[in-house]
Amino acid sequence: MHQRERLHELLPSAGLTVVEDMRPGSLFPPEACWRIARGVAAPDGAERETLDAGWWRRLADADGEFLVAVLGHRIGGNDAWWTRVRYDGVGVPGLTGDPGFVALSLDGRVLLAEVPGADGSRVTALDRLPERLEEAAAAAGRETEAERADVWAAVPGRPAWPLHWAEGIGSNPAAPDDLLIRLLDVTNGFLHSCERPAVLDAAVSHPDPRVRARTADTFRPRLTSDQWIRLVRAEPSPSRRVLWAEHACEWGAELPEDLYEEFLTGPSRALAAAFPGLHAKHLPSLAADDDPRVRAAVCARWDDLAAPLRERLLADTDDTVRTAALLAHHTGVPMPREIFAALPDPRRALERCRLAPELEAELVRDAEAQARRALAANPGLSAHGVAVLAEDPQDDIRSAVAVRPDLTEEQRAAVRHDFDPRLMSHTLPWVRDLHGDADAMRRLSASSHPLVRRSVARARHLPPDVVKLLARDEDRAVRLFLAESCDDAPADLLLEVWRWWDGSFTHPGRPRSHPNFPRTGLLRHAGDLSGRMRRLALDDPESTPADVARLARDPEAEVRRRAAEDPRLSPADAVRLLNDPESSIRDDATRNPGLPARVLAGLLHDRDTARTAVTNPAIPVPVLYRILAAAAVAAP
Repeated sequence: MHQRERLHELLPSAGLTVVEDMRPGSLFPPEACWRIARGVAAPDGAERETLDAGWWRRLADADGEFLVAVLGHRIGGNDAWWTRVRYDGVGVPGLTGDPGFVALSLDGRVLLAEVPGADGSRVTALDRLPERLEEAAAAAGRETEAERADVWAAVPGRPAWPLHWAEGIGSNPAAPDDLLIRLLDVTNGFLHSCERPAVLDAAVSHPDPRVRARTADTFRPRLTSDQWIRLVRAEPSPSRRVLWAEHACEWGAELPEDLYEEFLTGPSRALAAAFPGLHAKHLPSLAADDDPRVRAAVCARWDDLAAPLRERLLADTDDTVRTAALLAHHTGVPMPREIFAALPDPRRALERCRLAPELEAELVRDAEAQARRALAANPGLSAHGVAVLAEDPQDDIRSAVAVRPDLTEEQRAAVRHDFDPRLMSHTLPWVRDLHGDADAMRRLSASSHPLVRRSVARARHLPPDVVKLLARDEDRAVRLFLAESCDDAPADLLLEVWRWWDGSFTHPGRPRSHPNFPRTGLLRHAGDLSGRMRRLALDDPESTPADVARLARDPEAEVRRRAAEDPRLSPADAVRLLNDPESSIRDDATRNPGLPARVLAGLLHDRDTARTAVTNPAIPVPVLYRILAAAAVAAP
């Protein structure tokens, strides 16, 4: 049965009428209630023996209504929604510590809870909740150095969530390289966000093939030729060995001759025959190989084959080999109609081959839309064929023509096509190849096609006049891409983009992390009507801890989050933000180095916060090693 359906059966059995399910929104969050109920960063005197009828009367409003969450009774068991209920009975509702619950008054001032623990149920009852939490935060913030030392001396104690620690500790910026290298023996999940060269180097040579595979899959663009070679040599599986070699070649690694020799004499000979770094001396024997798969693969090196070898492959008795040779041959020599008609699948010829003039003229005019669509991107299409397809009745075919590299900008402007600026776009490969050509960038930056201009904006460096032109482009994505990718983007553009964009998955820090982003004079935005701009005030070198404290109480979540991640945040404010309605703010507060050690140690032992808490850089390094040791014992 669905967890939500189970909840709606359980509550009536406890004497409660379900009114509605509610997202927490601006309400005090259930996650904070669960943490307090488990005794983590809870006000003094919160724990009780029992919950009598008087507490329940204080909890309910005049209509008998309050909020409740039941442990494990949500989709995914996340307990992160409130359910508004009504109690019309007398005495005490039938909620208990099995499975466990938290209940909050509608005004957020009374909290009741009973949750299971190692030593039986733990009962919590608090009134004046906001004031009690403020008092608790202030008290926690007065922690002394001696108290802090005593706390860390006792960690990890009895490990409550060691696997959560293993999942998170790799993201702790204070963890030394040696610890992360040891962590590879426990888990490799942290590698996707790891930027440590020494750790990456150790992962490449790790004895566990799963670690090496994660390294190769995650860090392909960043691996050096030497690391690729070590990765290939360490792989015992012949099939995986050649797979890594194939990836290495794709990313420009130079493999040593002995590896090529090994692959050419093994079961992966056909794959190795197509490696671009393979020395030309091997090609004659591969072109005459007994295995037709090898002969077909060597056709990928057509330009490196001598004329006699080409002739032999074109006349090969095997259909697959002969087809591969014909397709390679006719990328430079027009393909006649009879050869085209005899191909088992003409799609590849339509995509890459030059065609005899009369055949091409017929296809661009009369072929089915799928064939014309393939021809529109064919680099060998003649100027006449391009002109015909530029007038094609199908919009997507005209759109493909409009981004061809062989058009002049005048021709491109004349192609009628639709372009939806809201759709995700990718850099055109042919424009990317020209990023180092200043004259080409000048010409293309004035293109009528937004996708061409967007592709120009992705260049890391551009001439000043091009930057100036793109910085005032009418297409917002052009300005965004310039802010994300171009190191020459001007400060005024970056600030303008910041007003409506604060980072993406591929460029998470831009534009704010851009080297040209303004750093001084930002305090003037502290009173801006836009929360996005108020965030910037704390980036000003003249800002103070008092500014952090003020913005930690800002009405907008994104401003409070900026304060929550600031290392100048006071310990008391860090504790207070653990109760913020926004989960991202609670997480940033959990990671803040100003968090008192007693509170942080409690978060390390709480189910919901252990994975995040272990990333806090204030955890002493010796404690991190002890935490890793506990996680290693518990890991499967």
